[in-house]
Amino acid sequence: MIPAGDSLADLGWSSFFADQCTPEEQQDATPMRVISVHRSRVESLGASGPQTLFLRSIHAAGDIAVGDWVLAQSAAVLRVLERKSLVQRHAAGKGIGRQLIAANLDTVFIVTSCNADFNPARLERYLALVSSAGVSPVILLTKSDTSDDPARYLREAETLSNDLTVLPLDARAEDVADQLARWCGPGRTVALLGSSGVGKSTLANALTGGHLATQGIREDDAKGRHTTTARHLLAMTGGGWVIDTPGMRELRLTDAGDGIDAVFEDLTTLATQCKFRNCAHDGEPGCAIEAAQAAGQIDPERRRRWAKLLAEDSYSTETLAEARARQRGFSKKVRSAVSAKPAKRGPSGR
Repeated sequence: MIPAGDSLADLGWSSFFADQCTPEEQQDATPMRVISVHRSRVESLGASGPQTLFLRSIHAAGDIAVGDWVLAQSAAVLRVLERKSLVQRHAAGKGIGRQLIAANLDTVFIVTSCNADFNPARLERYLALVSSAGVSPVILLTKSDTSDDPARYLREAETLSNDLTVLPLDARAEDVADQLARWCGPGRTVALLGSSGVGKSTLANALTGGHLATQGIREDDAKGRHTTTARHLLAMTGGGWVIDTPGMRELRLTDAGDGIDAVFEDLTTLATQCKFRNCAHDGEPGCAIEAAQAAGQIDPERRRRWAKLLAEDSYSTETLAEARARQRGFSKKVRSAVSAKPAKRGPSGR
């Protein structure tokens, strides 16, 4: 929480959001930042302090993310302002929807640990997810103090993408906030993403001076126990805001093509040298990808993960677009049927 009187700039407000407000809204509406989302309401913070805002019928809780800026009037959300950035994923399960994770971020700390949790394929998914949102990713390697060879994890993480910042640390060390200070500060917002039990809540505690529940590591599989169950925007002691998120058991990508290209920039660039523009890199003549692999210049496993992510993103994105087209068609048919329905007649038939 912030005390009453703190400026909107401390909350992350900028001209990007102010320019979206009409003169009438500047006069009658109040900018508020969403700190948590519930079924029919959101908790928010503004220049005068915290406020509960209720959702009108035109809004759905699933359309609002923690970190969003909204305009409020009479304890209700008028509208959600355009976001600087939005981290979202394909909703878990067999559905086609999307789950909003966090909005208006400056940096995302992708948290993994120097043990059995470390998984290059999963980290690449997180990197693609974050990069597609236009947010800077930083990989934090926790439990480095308990690893026999933390340098091995560091080297492997640094090879996942060009110009990637990777930071090994002990999440319980007293200087954690100092190590992360370059990405934090007044008006800035960071988020913690990663599997359950890798130390996200411990890091959030270090950044906020809070007392979030944390649990120890399981000895049988080197995994921690899940502690965070919902997303919240929390004030950091050094200024700025952090969003701690629940661990994700499933991370499917949608509309993440730009992020995948950024993570696999070397392969994306190499693919432009293929003989055919629509090369599928699967036996076509003149394929630069296959030639590079045959020459030992690229890792076959990394190439396989790249192809898998591209195929998954293409399928998810296409499926979502088709579903929306069907929904638009169905709505049009309903409107046509309603407009064509004859008016009811009275008892006399008139």
